[in-house]
Amino acid sequence: MPELPEVETIKRIIEPQIKGRRIEKAVLRRPEIIACPTADSFCEQAENRTVTGMERRGKFLIFCLDNESRIILHLRMTGCLLAAPPDFPEEKHTHLIFRLSGGIELRFSDTRRFGRFWLIEKGEADTYSGMEKLGREPLAPDFTADYLMDKLAKRRKAIKECLLDQTAVAGIGNIYSDEILFAARIHPARPAITLTLDEWKRLAAVIPERLTFFIDKNRITPEEYLMTKGRDYRNTPYLQVYGHGGGPCPVCGNTLCRIVIGGRSSVYCPSCQPQNKEEIFFFHKTFIF
Repeated sequence: MPELPEVETIKRIIEPQIKGRRIEKAVLRRPEIIACPTADSFCEQAENRTVTGMERRGKFLIFCLDNESRIILHLRMTGCLLAAPPDFPEEKHTHLIFRLSGGIELRFSDTRRFGRFWLIEKGEADTYSGMEKLGREPLAPDFTADYLMDKLAKRRKAIKECLLDQTAVAGIGNIYSDEILFAARIHPARPAITLTLDEWKRLAAVIPERLTFFIDKNRITPEEYLMTKGRDYRNTPYLQVYGHGGGPCPVCGNTLCRIVIGGRSSVYCPSCQPQNKEEIFFFHKTFIF
């Protein structure tokens, strides 16, 4: 699933190509990807509206329209968004096409069809997408250690699970939670309640630093993005621990370990991210491989 750095990359690539363009036609092939309103109403309300800009909130993309309505998109596992000329070959699982003024198409494809769209009218409360339940943006100025402690410091869940809770911190997924905890030198299985003030401060500094770092490494031109079908993210060579279980730690050289926490794989260095065994108490099972 695309996480905050990837969704931000998509926004930065797509927005300049569609801003100021009018949606002349909405071609919907899979009505089930429209969560709100009905599929017919979605197309009717989107057509003849001009895109005034794009925003990102956590892992959500938001298309702002000239009547102050918003189209919200969550890519989920395999969703992909492309701005392409009409003669550019379509992806096999293209489910929605916005034909825009100026001869460009905004296409949404999704192999697994988990991605969803919502259209929220001006003045309408968004009680549909779940976006209103999101926690604070990790790149916002008010993302602080005090905020993290207020949201998480009393929890007995593993800190890895806490970082994945979108109601606490918006946009972090499995990949970047591993990278963040490694950089912060915090064991992923540590119950949040055991973290010290210094560790919360370190975590509050590392989270925006790592996410910003990977946004920068994901930088790609619109031409490259189109030719690689929006899937050529550049951050893979810079991942220090995620996907490297059994390999050497890039800092100390010791073997990286893989564990499963809350059903999610986690990779960490037992030397750089030590844990006191007395702190390992869960209300769920943790399996070590």
